[in-house]
Amino acid sequence: MRFTVLTLFPDTIRAVASHSIVGRAIQAGLLSVDAIDIRSFAGNAYGKIDDSPYGGGRGMLLMCEPVHAAWREAVARSGETHPRTVFLSPQGRTFDQSRAAELSKLPGLILLCGHYEGIDQRVLDEIVDEEISLGDFVMTGGEIPALAVIDAVSRLIPGVLPDESAYLEESHSDGLLEYPHFTRPAEWHGKKAPDVLLSGHHERIVQWRRLMALTTTMKKRPDLFGRIQLEKGEGARLAEFLSGTD
Repeated sequence: MRFTVLTLFPDTIRAVASHSIVGRAIQAGLLSVDAIDIRSFAGNAYGKIDDSPYGGGRGMLLMCEPVHAAWREAVARSGETHPRTVFLSPQGRTFDQSRAAELSKLPGLILLCGHYEGIDQRVLDEIVDEEISLGDFVMTGGEIPALAVIDAVSRLIPGVLPDESAYLEESHSDGLLEYPHFTRPAEWHGKKAPDVLLSGHHERIVQWRRLMALTTTMKKRPDLFGRIQLEKGEGARLAEFLSGTD
């Protein structure tokens, strides 16, 4: 898969994307991350790509033409007529695991990072297919959200992680938060790892993990728990477990 980021800070994108799982996937040829500097399309000797908004107000807006020219360059590099173009914006749909899974099936993405007070609406209307937000808060620019999207989508691309279980059993993969994890030593600071995890009984371990995922989701994210379709008998098992805990 190909990610192309339109940004004022291409070195930030390249530096972060070159490390960890994404960096290894790039080296393995499973994906690519390209960063295009919007400022290089300024079209003037001063590198000016922003101006004050019509109607007044604080801040500066990125102008249409530098953004559009950078986007045209990204399209040319992609080989597609119109690759999916995403604007990282606090007004967008909140990004989640299901959207990451959908985007991972595309051949490529163009990610547009805003900055300053924003971007002239006319160019957004012309090139953007959707807006994505990390949540109901405002950041200085779209670079961190773009990297978050790249990271979340990349790990769902076949071959990036060792096997499907590396992401199918994680939080949000099935609407639940993940069950708690434990490793050696079996006892630490007087706290013991659950006996069932040391038993070697695979079926009991699977049942325990499902029960813990349900419990964790109910306690930490009741909004998610309300959407879950419980399997037969799970309601009773969950109530029995909770009655024996604080």
